[in-house]
Amino acid sequence: MTRKKVLLAGESWVSTATHIKGFDQFPTVTYHQGADELLAALKDSAYDISFMPAHQAQRDFPQSIEALRAYEAIILSDIGANTLLLHPDTWIHSKPTPNRLKLLRQYVEEGGALLMFGGYYSFQGINGGARYARTPVEDVLPVTCLRFDDRVEVPEGFAPVVTGDASHPILQGLGREWPTLLGYNEVELKPGAEVLATVSAEYGSQPLLVTGTFGRGRSVVWTSDVGPHWLPGDFIRWDGYARLFAAMLDWATAK
Repeated sequence: MTRKKVLLAGESWVSTATHIKGFDQFPTVTYHQGADELLAALKDSAYDISFMPAHQAQRDFPQSIEALRAYEAIILSDIGANTLLLHPDTWIHSKPTPNRLKLLRQYVEEGGALLMFGGYYSFQGINGGARYARTPVEDVLPVTCLRFDDRVEVPEGFAPVVTGDASHPILQGLGREWPTLLGYNEVELKPGAEVLATVSAEYGSQPLLVTGTFGRGRSVVWTSDVGPHWLPGDFIRWDGYARLFAAMLDWATAK
């Protein structure tokens, strides 16, 4: 069986720290990936996932509609709009480059699939820095982004509430009780969007898992994380973890 090609962009970051020991100090730099658990879970799935860390995506994310069409689906996860807007040729050398947010809109309109997963640089993000509000990518999503910091931290945890019909292709076999989550991005529904799961009533039953269409294509949003910190180990160890994200891709890429 030929596996469907998927591009996952984002889910990486670099941290710097200064260690102070009395009079002395020294700096360290560490590299992190937030998609390792998801990639491992989908390793034997029907999807051939190409992972493009955020620092690579700034330069290497496709710059033509033809290059995007090589993939059955594009996933944006914890990668801000600036990374896709500011190719090094534009940022450093002041050269015009394609607007990759516009290309993503065209890609979905012509029949492609776009999924956005939550995080500090998804939707509008921390301090509003993800910046997808009022962009061509927001046009494609079944939700609109807030115009300010949209994170909702839930350190005590909340239980997702499955609201969609159990026969929906994404929900089949997952049951109604899912493990606890620790946060999400707040978004607003567009008309015609289908809500499959929400956060708890205590937090306003806001959208968690939503599907929609745009032109001939489909989009899916999951407003929480794909790994730590909003998605705890119990969720990753849940037997529905891989099934849930594979089912999102199944639905998004169905013709």
